[in-house]
Amino acid sequence: MSSHSTLIVGPSWVGDMVMAQSLFKLLKSRNPDRALDVLAPAWSLPIVARMPEIREGIASKTGHGEFGLGKRRRIAAEVRAKSYDRAIVMPRSFKAALIPWLAGVPVRSGFRGESRYWLINDIRAFDPKKLDQTVKRFVALGVASDAALPEIPYPSLLVDSERQQQLIAALSLDVTRPVIAMMPGAEYGPAKCWPLEYFAELAERLDSSGYAVWVLGSDKDVDAGDTISQQGHAHNLCGKTALVDVVDLLALCERVVSNDSGLMHIAAAVGTHVHGIYGSSSPLFTPPLTAKRDIHTLDLDCSPCFERHCPLGHLRCLKDISVKDIQVRIV
Repeated sequence: MSSHSTLIVGPSWVGDMVMAQSLFKLLKSRNPDRALDVLAPAWSLPIVARMPEIREGIASKTGHGEFGLGKRRRIAAEVRAKSYDRAIVMPRSFKAALIPWLAGVPVRSGFRGESRYWLINDIRAFDPKKLDQTVKRFVALGVASDAALPEIPYPSLLVDSERQQQLIAALSLDVTRPVIAMMPGAEYGPAKCWPLEYFAELAERLDSSGYAVWVLGSDKDVDAGDTISQQGHAHNLCGKTALVDVVDLLALCERVVSNDSGLMHIAAAVGTHVHGIYGSSSPLFTPPLTAKRDIHTLDLDCSPCFERHCPLGHLRCLKDISVKDIQVRIV
């Protein structure tokens, strides 16, 4: 194991992990010979494997929010054997900084936060006004603390063409027509979700205009997918694919219509044109990192509120985004 290697403690959300590739690209472009490994939740490692900048993904083995000191000590022992000379801790939590410290990594970089001064020895000031986007916060950890932010490289996940053909056959997918994917879920909460009846109406209109419509999501989105596809205008794939399969499926699509979600960021990273719908969140804070994008947001006085549920009860920030508005920017 090379002593010129960096351990990166990665984020715990799908979209954040995709956006983290901007940091990985920056680090690799500035020091091509330095090996980069990522410590991250096990579910994210197939996504990390699609990032050519990363040598190895290491499963963190702790649940979201779990302190798990015993688990972290065991992982730290494994990490110590790899002799990293630097660690970058992307999350701002105390827990995230424990493993590099327990492993004795000499240089441990991260933002100030949660009283972890003795765990991080290259402490970076956190200025939310200067670092006004998630991706900027990630990339800032890859440059000197007093350096200006460089141009941010966009994520670009590898696509497996052989796997694409296997998925087309296994899922009986229609690829004779141009494909539009819909992603109606958002792990954060319903204040980020465009109404399902709007998705269903848009699917009907797109089907009539000559498009095949696929609905993508996790097991949690199966009912939503059923609602959208119940009239036969869309193919519900929610819960039928692994997360890494979605990478390859989205690369087959001409466009996607998506809430601000992790799958939206995957679509951007495989080069598909993104129609991003924003309600309680902000396209200024977490935009799809691609030039091929249309942003749908109303910029109401009450938004972005960043709440999981609409605090005013009306959800106008999403309900007032019309089906026609999105349709005319696709067809």
